[in-house]
Amino acid sequence: MIAKAEAKFIRISPIKVRQVIDLIRYKDVPQATALLNNLNKRPCEYLIKILNQAVANAKVKGFNPDKLYISKIICDVGPSWKRFKAAAFGRATPIKKRTAHIKIELELKT
Repeated sequence: MIAKAEAKFIRISPIKVRQVIDLIRYKDVPQATALLNNLNKRPCEYLIKILNQAVANAKVKGFNPDKLYISKIICDVGPSWKRFKAAAFGRATPIKKRTAHIKIELELKT
C-alpha cells in the first residue's frame, strides 16, 4: 500500500457504489479517472473525490500518480437512517436511508 484515502457516512446506498467500484478495481489511476468522469452514475462524484485524495497522499509521499493503480477498493455498509412513510389506512411503512464507507488503496505498477 503506497497511499490510501477513506470517506465515511456517505449518503448513498452501498449496493449502487459497488456497481461502479467493480468497473475501476485494479485499473491505473489515469484510466480509472477517465472512466469515472465519463460514467453517468451518482457514486462517481464521490469516488472521484476519494481517488483524488489518495493520489494527493501519494504525491506527498513522492510517488508519480501515473505509475499507480487501484490495488484495493472497498465499500462497506454504514449506519442506516430509519424513517417512516405514510401508508394506506393510517399505517406507516419503514424506510431505510442507507450510508456507505468507501476505502481506496493505491500501489505502484510492477
